[in-house]
Amino acid sequence: MEKVLVTGGAGFIGSNFVHLLRRERPEWHVVVLDKLTYAGRPENLAAVANDAQYRFVQGDICDAAAVADAMQGCTLVFNFAAESHVDRSLMGDPAHAGAFVQTDVYGVYVLLEEAKRQNVKKFVQVSTDEVYGDVSQGHSVETDPLEPRSPYSASKAGGELIARSYFVSHDMPVVITRGSNTFGPYQYPEKLLPLFVSNALDDQDLPLYGDGLQRRDWLFVEDHGRGILAAGERGRAGEAYNIGGGNEKTNREVTEFLLQVLGKPASLIKPVGDRPGHDRRYALNCEKAKSNLDWQPLRTFEEAMTATVEWYRDHQDWWRAIKGGEEYQQYYQRNYGTRDKG
Repeated sequence: MEKVLVTGGAGFIGSNFVHLLRRERPEWHVVVLDKLTYAGRPENLAAVANDAQYRFVQGDICDAAAVADAMQGCTLVFNFAAESHVDRSLMGDPAHAGAFVQTDVYGVYVLLEEAKRQNVKKFVQVSTDEVYGDVSQGHSVETDPLEPRSPYSASKAGGELIARSYFVSHDMPVVITRGSNTFGPYQYPEKLLPLFVSNALDDQDLPLYGDGLQRRDWLFVEDHGRGILAAGERGRAGEAYNIGGGNEKTNREVTEFLLQVLGKPASLIKPVGDRPGHDRRYALNCEKAKSNLDWQPLRTFEEAMTATVEWYRDHQDWWRAIKGGEEYQQYYQRNYGTRDKG
């Protein structure tokens, strides 16, 4: 039986990963460490709250004492904890941009120090395809240079490099995963899919950046979680693995698809000024994960996207509680209220 620590387990990908573990590895004991920032929601874990094989610890990965408490006796560590929204990383005040460096770099260091002390057998650093930067042609492979172009992706690259240094310097069994653009239930409605679905349900404008032709590889959150789990169980220490869906779509194509599922008009799409340094395209080559981890995505884009749109339609209490709050209203006004039309 494994005892595993999932940091950031109340967030979007982390909470879905916890639910996956309880289904697929019911004998494992799961400890979640989460600071419960704006995007960490206890409601995301309500279904496992009373599970005897589950423990929740509220705390910051930058707090060494909280980390030591949560990690005690754990054999595997999956680090999902991160500031993750590019738009917020571009807001110049320290309360936004500075938090990315603190959590995504220093927090990884704190986790690694404790993992080294406790001699864990695998440390999985969950990263992003954005560390490769803009990919105009071809597909990124794990040996490509890291060329991040936003404070968010730069902080994630910094966390990766700290993690890799512990493998080289301390022989720490570190594995890195780089996931593509992930969608699914419990995603905070600042990201494109939940924002646009919730706005469309209320017949509000969908603020699409620029021409909407930015291309992303769309990955269902459960398939992403299965890839991360495979990396934790079968990944080779010191290696990175791309985890992508193989579904390259433009933001406009995704927007039009979700409107079709909801039966809403395309007239709701309202182009707005693009964000600074917006990467035009990401694309991953995932052959290494498929051949070495025996992993591949199981859900088609159309199936997973339809199910996700329907989840937000059927769980309006979840996102309305968020969007009605002062923090969300202030963020939305700051990010979109002053943008020029695209």
